[in-house]
Amino acid sequence: MFNTDIRCGQCGRKLASGRYIELTIKCPRCRTLNHLKAESLPSERPGASDNKTKHD
Repeated sequence: MFNTDIRCGQCGRKLASGRYIELTIKCPRCRTLNHLKAESLPSERPGASDNKTKHD
């Protein structure tokens, strides 16, 4: 994952930077209420161990 700029959909002002799943934020410049959702969620965490381990 990487950080991304979060900008107002109306005036384009940068509101935040980071990662989000769902976010509602009001722009202090134009007072627009911005509601954002992540496009997709990662299926697994990077480096997560495999649940299919062999036991002898």
